[in-house]
Amino acid sequence: MTLDEYQLLAARTIGTRSHADQLSNMALGLAGEAGETADMLKKHLFHGKPLDADELIKELGDVMWYVAGMATAIGASLDEVAQRNVDKLRKRYPDGFSAEASALRVDIGE
Repeated sequence: MTLDEYQLLAARTIGTRSHADQLSNMALGLAGEAGETADMLKKHLFHGKPLDADELIKELGDVMWYVAGMATAIGASLDEVAQRNVDKLRKRYPDGFSAEASALRVDIGE
């Protein structure tokens, strides 16, 4: 499945909302799901709970649904979102990420 195929399938469950409500719902939902993902990792790393990879995958899917919904709301495809991100990272770290390359970045804020 491509990202665009996922986006089309996910859009079937967005419902009908105004543009502003859709953006608000997606942004708030994304923040909530990212928080749930972070809490799961916090409990694993600092509370000694085992990491449940299956539950983490479910949370990541929820994050992805909200990202897809937000992209849909602004008329962007997930393939475009992903490609622009890869292009940005290639420009920022042409030889791949390293702590040294990060410290020497001049494009902070772009």
